[in-house]
Amino acid sequence: MNSPKKNGKRTLILLLLAFVLPVMAAKIVLSFDLYQGGATNKGQLLDSISYTNLAMANPQPQEWQLLYQLPSHCGAICEDRLYILQQSHTALGRNQDRVHTIIMVNQQSDTSALTGFDFVTATPSKQLSQLLDQQELVIVDPLGSLVMSYPIAEDHQAQIMQGKALVADLRKLLKLSRIG
Repeated sequence: MNSPKKNGKRTLILLLLAFVLPVMAAKIVLSFDLYQGGATNKGQLLDSISYTNLAMANPQPQEWQLLYQLPSHCGAICEDRLYILQQSHTALGRNQDRVHTIIMVNQQSDTSALTGFDFVTATPSKQLSQLLDQQELVIVDPLGSLVMSYPIAEDHQAQIMQGKALVADLRKLLKLSRIG
């Protein structure tokens, strides 16, 4: 039979392995980038960009905002984008009054495309205009921080999917927000 000394050593080794092995396995998984963290957001998160950083006053303080810059020529893609923005705002339901769609208009913008839409317009600073040229749609929180962006979608179906993603992200943000 097993002596009490051998049985105690075996129990100690098994107990140590039970605590050390999971830590070692976690270290190996993290060291070799084998773990891909999950994300539920559909848009691209923006890091520490605000109206103040972009030398611009907040056009709708204390309100959630959707920003879009109107291009110099508003073709089919632009008109689809405006329609998707309007429909996305409608899809927010009871949270519609918490979110305002703001169309950034500069001297070159084709303002004739805005007929038939009820959007708030504002003039962007040069820095914001450059940012919106690269990232077509941006969500702004009530404190004026640019939170999330959505790249240009070329075809109509992709824009519809992007509108659904935008609404899903906005609903999560509004649910978690205690301001605005």
